[in-house]
This record gives sequence, structure tokens and C-alpha cells, in this order.
Amino acid sequence: MLSFLRPLTAPVTYTRWLHLLMPGAAVSVWLFISMDTPWVPVVLAALVGLIPGMRLAEGIQAQLLLTPEERGRPEATISVAPSASWSERWRTALWLEIRLVCAGLAGMATVWLPATTVDLVRSAAGSEPSAEWFAAGLGTHWWAALLAPVPLVILLAVVVGCGELITAAARWLLGPTPKQRMTALEERTEQLLERNRIARELHDSIGHALTIAVVQAGAARAARDPAFTERALAAIEETGRDALDDLERVLRVLRESGTPSGQRPSLSEAGRLLDSARGSGAEVDANVSGPLEQVPPSVSREGYRILQEALTNVLRHSGSVAVRVRITVADGRLDLEVSNPLVGSTAAPGGGSGLRGIRERAALLGGSARTGPCKGEWMVHASLPLHRIG
Repeated sequence: MLSFLRPLTAPVTYTRWLHLLMPGAAVSVWLFISMDTPWVPVVLAALVGLIPGMRLAEGIQAQLLLTPEERGRPEATISVAPSASWSERWRTALWLEIRLVCAGLAGMATVWLPATTVDLVRSAAGSEPSAEWFAAGLGTHWWAALLAPVPLVILLAVVVGCGELITAAARWLLGPTPKQRMTALEERTEQLLERNRIARELHDSIGHALTIAVVQAGAARAARDPAFTERALAAIEETGRDALDDLERVLRVLRESGTPSGQRPSLSEAGRLLDSARGSGAEVDANVSGPLEQVPPSVSREGYRILQEALTNVLRHSGSVAVRVRITVADGRLDLEVSNPLVGSTAAPGGGSGLRGIRERAALLGGSARTGPCKGEWMVHASLPLHRIG
């Protein structure tokens, strides 16, 4: 019983009923003009349905009144777009015909059923029912009052049932085609990938800057040397400026779609990462071999971020230790390797989102990344192909 009454409390039940009744108003106007040609609205509906923009108008109206909870969502079951093919035009025309039929049935139910209740009440009160409605010829009977609620209950059932049926028809005839669903899914996937990329960018850039600032500030306080403190403050200032530039670039991407990704730093600027690590007290032994300028821009940019995160992990978890950096371009691949001695309890540094981001970056480029202890050292090794992505 409660499951039957629950739809009656939902506003969408009555917006669907309104959607059903709306075509009846237009048909009533035509019938008022010409009762002899009731077939004209049917023919006009079929012809109008072939207009591409009609599918857009019907989709907006159906989404607003039949499935308001899906309005504006990319996964909506009723599409809001003009007809792009003849198949969609014919489906729109069929939808309009179904709307007309349902509008006629809904209109009759809306008028006849309440009128029948009124006649039953009149019969129970001792008045003869009118000749136009279902209770015609019933006569006057007191027990007609017991039947008076029945037409109203039937009307409520018709309201709920027809609303569900017209919604199902809209999803079938006005819903997106398989091609449109695939396009929407691809767009959604691209948005999620972009959000993940921006999250990695912020994590790597801001995390690196904060790590450098913390290490430099701690070292300056421990050294109590004015000259060293001056160098530490200069390093903090430079790293902070770089981080602000990265933050501004990422925010610009969020504000303005289509911002070129070429503005992101690449491996050609790896020197500033190495200098920043050296300024924080790490002994960096770097070796670069191969034609770095031939690395595709996308691979070079992701390689820069992988190197940045690897150095950040060293400074955050191991402090001022010897770091070995190897960057090799050979045999169609870019190999990055950053290793440092394991110190104390730092057997598994960087177990959070940083190392996961390194693996995600490598995987997106069709490469691979390994992180973990190896022969008494903590090692980050990434291998990225150069020929798959330009």
C-alpha cells in the first residue's frame, strides 16, 4: 500500500501528468476551429517531427518535466540535441504521435473520472446522474456514495502509470543513440583524466616547493651561519617563485579551456630541479646521455614531473644524502633513474600519492615505473617510450 502511495507524494508525478496534457491543449484549439478534420494534428505532428530542431525542443521539455533529476547531467537518459540523422527524425515523429495519443487518453481520464465521481455523489444525494458520464442511468441509490472514491483512485493510478509509460517512451525514442553514449563517455573520461593530471601537477609542484622550503629552513636554523641562511632564503625564494608560476599555469588551464600544455616545464629545465636539491644539502650526481632535445614534448614534460617527485621524496624522507640521477635517451626510450641510500627507518619512503602519481604518469605514456628498495638503496626507475606519443 505504501509503495502505491509513495509516487503520489513525488512532484515529478504531476509534472509528468502536465507533460501528458500539454498536447491536448493544441489539439483542442484545432478541433474548436474544425471538428471535421481531426486527422490534421496527427499529420502535422509527423511532419514537424522531421524538423531537426524539434528533437531538441522535445528533449528539453521531456527532460524538464519527465526526468528533472537528470537535467544538465552528461549521463541523462533523454538527449538534448537536434536530430543528426534520419533515424532520429523518424523517432522524433513517432514520439510526437505517441504524445498525441497519450494526451487524448489522459485528457479523457482527467475529465470523465472526476465527473463520474460527481455523478455518484449526486446519485447518493437523491439527484439523477447526468447522461454524459459513466454513471448515466444509475438512478438514485444511497450506496453510490461507497463507489464515489473509486473513479478518483483509478485516476490516481492512471496518473502514475501513464507517467511511467511516457517516460519510458521518451527514453526509448528521445534517448541518446549508442554513438552519442560513446561520445559522452569519451568526453567524461577525458574530463576525469584532465582532473587527475591537474591533481598530479599540483601535488608534484607544490609538494616539491614546500619540501625544499622546509628542508632549507631547518638546515638554516641548525647551521646558525648568516651566509648559509642567506643562501637558504634565496633557494626558498626561487623555489617559491617557480611553484607560484606552476600554480598560475594550472589555474589558467582551469579557467580557460584550450590553454597549450607546452607551457609546462620539460626535461630541458631539469637543471633547476638538480640545483634546488643541491641547495637543500643533497649531493646530487647527475648524468645525462643521449639526444634530450629529440624527446617528444609530452614525454619530456611527464619526465620532468617524475624527476621532480623523485627528488622531492628523497629530500622529504632521507634529507641531505647522496643522490644519483641518470637520464638516458636511447633505443626509442627515455629512462629516468633516481636512487639514494636508505637512511634509518626510511625503508619505504613516499608510500602515498606521489609514487602512485609516478606510476600513473608512466602508464599513461605506455611506459612503466618501478619504485622501492634495491640493494640498500631506494630507487625510482621510469622507462617511457618515445614513439607512441608525440
